[in-house]
Amino acid sequence: MHTAERAIDNGVNVAALLDARQALAQAPEAARFTWRAHCDWVNGTHSHAVVEDFHGLGETQQHRSRFAFDIDHPEVFAAEDHGPTPVEYVLLGLAGCLTAGIAAVAQNREIQLRSVKATVEGEMDIQGILGMDSDVRNGFDAVRVSYEIDADASREAIEALVAQSQKRSAVYDILTNPTHVEVSVK
Repeated sequence: MHTAERAIDNGVNVAALLDARQALAQAPEAARFTWRAHCDWVNGTHSHAVVEDFHGLGETQQHRSRFAFDIDHPEVFAAEDHGPTPVEYVLLGLAGCLTAGIAAVAQNREIQLRSVKATVEGEMDIQGILGMDSDVRNGFDAVRVSYEIDADASREAIEALVAQSQKRSAVYDILTNPTHVEVSVK
């Protein structure tokens, strides 16, 4: 009996990623990236942000497209709900980073994905940001990420994909480790 070997294709060019890793090992200074977002206030709690360039590989790089985002608060906060809240963008960033990692790790481990669905929830007591109670933190009390993954792999292999993605996720690291943030006025 002859079975045809099916190529695994999760849409990730693992060979290019591994080549980049090898090249950067020879020139680690090129691995220093600066990501940028520009934000302009519109009115009330509504802002408009764009992402179009970043610095990496020793020079300014341009995204293929300019990405624009509206940021606001919902009507229950006396706002106009022109877009997700800033904290929802954080949750989106975490979901996107972990999910991209799952796809890359699955491709490298030759696991075919059929679907990957994430639900990310962040719990917050808004008494802190409203200035009602200085003992209540302004940020999330807890964040939960739950995955539904359909793949040609055992549950243990799928759990290992998620664990490896979590281990390599920049956004997960940003959220779980202290990061120096400097805010200034020009």
